[in-house]
Amino acid sequence: MIQGLVQLFLFQALGELLSKFALPFIPGPVLGLVLLLAFLALRGHVPASMDLVGSGILQHLGLLFIPASVGVVLYLPVLQANAWAITAALVLSVAATVAVTALVLKLLAKKDSAA
Repeated sequence: MIQGLVQLFLFQALGELLSKFALPFIPGPVLGLVLLLAFLALRGHVPASMDLVGSGILQHLGLLFIPASVGVVLYLPVLQANAWAITAALVLSVAATVAVTALVLKLLAKKDSAA
């Protein structure tokens, strides 16, 4: 299990270094995940140690919602004061995401049928 944790932390650290020195506009953890994805794609399978750690983390994923819930309760007056703006931003962002996803799917479907 320690080996899997070290591997995951290594990819996060590489992502942080890459973010610090090469791509400062992309968060380090995101770059670390991209590096991890590339590593796993090249390898072709997930190492057993990483699978063990990943399964353990996924079992306790619900704990990550506690800080978000505390933040909502803490900033409830601010959220209530800006409820219409927040609602509009959420609705527009969901609509934009669905539209962009549909366009990408349509473009990819055209390329697939032409091949």
